[in-house]
Amino acid sequence: MALPKTARIASAALLLAVAAGSAIYLNRPASSASTQSTDDAYVQADFTTVAPQVSGNVDKVLVEDNQRVKAGDLLATIDDRDFVVAVSAARAQVDSARANVAGLQARLVLQETAIRQAQSAVKADEASLALAHTNQVRYRNLAADGSGTVQALQQADAQLSIQQAARDKDIAGLQAARQQVDILKSDIEKAKAALAQAQAGQAAAELKLSYTRIAAPIDGMVGQKAVRVGAFVNAGKPLLAIVPLDAVYVAANFRETQLARVQAGHRVDIEVDALPGERLKGTVESLGPASGVSYSAVAPHNATGNFTKIVQRLPVRIRIEPGQPAAARLRVGMSVTPTIHVEEQRG
Repeated sequence: MALPKTARIASAALLLAVAAGSAIYLNRPASSASTQSTDDAYVQADFTTVAPQVSGNVDKVLVEDNQRVKAGDLLATIDDRDFVVAVSAARAQVDSARANVAGLQARLVLQETAIRQAQSAVKADEASLALAHTNQVRYRNLAADGSGTVQALQQADAQLSIQQAARDKDIAGLQAARQQVDILKSDIEKAKAALAQAQAGQAAAELKLSYTRIAAPIDGMVGQKAVRVGAFVNAGKPLLAIVPLDAVYVAANFRETQLARVQAGHRVDIEVDALPGERLKGTVESLGPASGVSYSAVAPHNATGNFTKIVQRLPVRIRIEPGQPAAARLRVGMSVTPTIHVEEQRG
């Protein structure tokens, strides 16, 4: 039975409308949706790998796998006997260098006394020289008028020469004593530099001794524990990791076509595969500067004619809102499905 003409027209119009709507919906940009979601997302944390800064045999291990620790808690110790000996030797060098400085400073004080003695000797020589010069003049006058003998004049001349030589000798001694002060001051500076070097060596030895006590750098949970009592460990070799579970976040890889309107501050709902029925709240913290493939050693950018366009994924960091009881059950590596509400932002 044929449909009435009006019904046929209405059906045709409805089909055209559906087709047009479907075409518009299917061809609209993916970023135009009010929400953006992906299942390529995981719980992450900026965990810290703990490694010794000195080599040696492990003396004690004070933590267990999956144990929670606080920053500063002692994790393990390395046999410190060699380092204690090194510190003792360094302290002895410091004491020796300090004693050398003190000895030179004492010699400097003694040299100042020697300078004063030399100055006194020069003054005495000048007085004796003045007396010898006066005697020479007197005996010369006496010899000239016949009242004195030539022998007395000769003795006066000789005494004047002796006093002049004694004065010159003591002046040279005074100059040498003053120059010795400069030498001693230079030696003191060298001794102080040696003392500073010895003190630096002591500080380095004490620092290495402190490295035998391995402490937790942050709060978190112990993981990847590979340290055992009696094992020899090398400096820089990882012993364990500390995962800050109180500071986990979500690293989500969205398709580039989804991110046109995503901004920091957008509200996020987070579903965790391991916690069915739980929905956590989060906030977009930042968008990555490059796609993950851009960091690869050999970038897969095809420069030949055989090109196939592949939609790239860019990382989005999502902060988990504090104060959610379910967040305490999150572990690094868990799969999640975040849904970003691009029309809403946190205040």
